[in-house]
Amino acid sequence: MPIDIPKDTWPGEVLSVTIGATSADGGTRARTVTIGGEKTLPFMHFEAEMPNPPVIAAEIKDQKPDDWSPLLLEAWGEVVNDPGSWAKAAEETGVDLIQLSLSATSPSGEPPTAESAVATVKSVLGASGLPLLVYGPGQAELDNELLVPIAEATKGERLVLGICEDKNYRTIVATAMANDHLVTARTPMDVNLAKQLNILISDMDFPMDRVLMDPTTGALGYGIEYGYSAMERLRLAALQGDKMTQLPMIVTPGFEAWKTKEAKVGEGVPDSWGDWEARSINWETLTAITLLESGADILVLRHPESIKRVKMAIEHLMVLPESA
Repeated sequence: MPIDIPKDTWPGEVLSVTIGATSADGGTRARTVTIGGEKTLPFMHFEAEMPNPPVIAAEIKDQKPDDWSPLLLEAWGEVVNDPGSWAKAAEETGVDLIQLSLSATSPSGEPPTAESAVATVKSVLGASGLPLLVYGPGQAELDNELLVPIAEATKGERLVLGICEDKNYRTIVATAMANDHLVTARTPMDVNLAKQLNILISDMDFPMDRVLMDPTTGALGYGIEYGYSAMERLRLAALQGDKMTQLPMIVTPGFEAWKTKEAKVGEGVPDSWGDWEARSINWETLTAITLLESGADILVLRHPESIKRVKMAIEHLMVLPESA
């Protein structure tokens, strides 16, 4: 006897957002990436089609990072010394996007110049055909000094510029609007704060289908439950018709997982913790897959093996179940 599965019909849906531009669109990317468009909760295929699967971005830096785990540096090898080579190696792992994170200081200890930042972005664009996200160092004034010339030098590429926060969103949104780019809006783990920043960006007449929402999260064992809850509530609000929450969500499980003690420390820990490398990769992978279930559209990861595992998980989750 067939069983009728109860189904919800939601009045709202997540906006579809396209990142990158091919030559036909005035850019140089080999392809574009479209996310969003959901009309139901994650992977509830029996309720509505999930038109665009979640995607993975590999995080790279503009120089060899001095605060990354030696396990990560070993996994990537010599390419960490050159962002163009790193981007090419990241593309070969099968990721959909590249996230370039700029540093607050150059190798000599001086603040980076706009010229050097633009050159780095262009080298990455030349080495990889994937759509690109460019994030500043996380200092409002320095972010503005670097991202404005980068946006102008890459007009038409439809980069994602970040990070927009309440103290610096105006400059980043304005340069994105003038140069046909997208932005990431980040707030602490709070539904109302996320919605408020989205409203402020919308009030600048910036198209909302060019905004990604980063509600922030924690790693496995470090506040992920709270972040998951905030993301779930944002997605429910979006499906219920709240336009200021109907933006695709981007999260950074790579950054969060690799700063935990379990991933970062290989000595002086209990033997029961097991192999350091296996534990670290599992920490990033499990954090990422958990966030898939809360509605993440873009996962930013760091380790090549984590990328491989999460990519496989997405493929399995996107398989439509056979009818009974």
